[in-house]
Amino acid sequence: MKRKLLYLILVFSCTMVVLLPSCKEDETRPTFPLSAEIFHSIVGKQVAFSSLTHSAVSWNWDFGDGKTSTEKDPVHVYDEGGYYVATLTASDGSGNSVSKEVKLAIELTPYALLTGDHTADNYNGKTWKLAAAHSVNDKLVNSDASLSLMDKNIEYLPTGAFDLYLGLPEAYNDEFTFYYDGTYRQNTTDGTSFGGIVYAMVLQQFGLANITKTGGKAVFGADAFALATFTPDNNATFVFNENEDFSIPTIPNFATGVQPPGIPIVTYPNVMTIDFSGASAFVGVRDFHRKVIVQQISDSSMRLVMFLTMSPDAIVSQNPLIALSTTAMILSFTVVN
Repeated sequence: MKRKLLYLILVFSCTMVVLLPSCKEDETRPTFPLSAEIFHSIVGKQVAFSSLTHSAVSWNWDFGDGKTSTEKDPVHVYDEGGYYVATLTASDGSGNSVSKEVKLAIELTPYALLTGDHTADNYNGKTWKLAAAHSVNDKLVNSDASLSLMDKNIEYLPTGAFDLYLGLPEAYNDEFTFYYDGTYRQNTTDGTSFGGIVYAMVLQQFGLANITKTGGKAVFGADAFALATFTPDNNATFVFNENEDFSIPTIPNFATGVQPPGIPIVTYPNVMTIDFSGASAFVGVRDFHRKVIVQQISDSSMRLVMFLTMSPDAIVSQNPLIALSTTAMILSFTVVN
């Protein structure tokens, strides 16, 4: 009997040794507050979202493009590339909720590259300026269909060409800011703009600007470019076309067609363009022709084709004003940080 009692005491003690820590662990196990984190992976326009949540019983996703989901780990395909903010709202059984967001850059379109991340805090457009360190793609060309070299001895513009060869370093100072909503702002450090001298002379003739400096005589035998006074339009806008057939008046030797009333034109098929609806707005080079071709654009650089009228004889009408393009400048721009 005594031996049996000792056996029962030993069994009970061993049981308590096993059970008591387990009970204590259950009593001290923490309760996590409601929280949410987002993980994601991007392939093309498809984004796989994963939610890491505590104490959540429901999940609501806003993908930033007007589409939503209540799945815990959804996969979403965006119709268009661009910048988006995806938001997860997780809720618990008591009706409490918490939100988390993630910013996405989905197969950025040329327009998104031009105007920048409009979802960023304190977004203020994306600002560009002419690159003084010209690339081998920066050229002075004819405004013909192939944009052939104007001078075969000048294959491309060297670094600082406007300063070293034209004596117009101010050309590199102006800044051009594009906004996601289509508005546009220009900033001049000295109140002048860089452009073709023929256009500057017309402005001065009509009392619309004053020429402050000219350059190019050493290279072209006569001044071809000028700085003229300029006050930017605070209400300027632009239109971006990702693919169009762009036609511009040009001299007969370069023409690929004619438009009424018998104006020779050259057409550049399937090109990206930036067009300015404002009377004074331009980008890079100020001249009669404000619409430009976008040859290349990335997050940090772009290359534009800008058209000029370099001969007074190419002004074929005063009313309405029609100036035939004779020349084009292919120039690189860099982002202003």
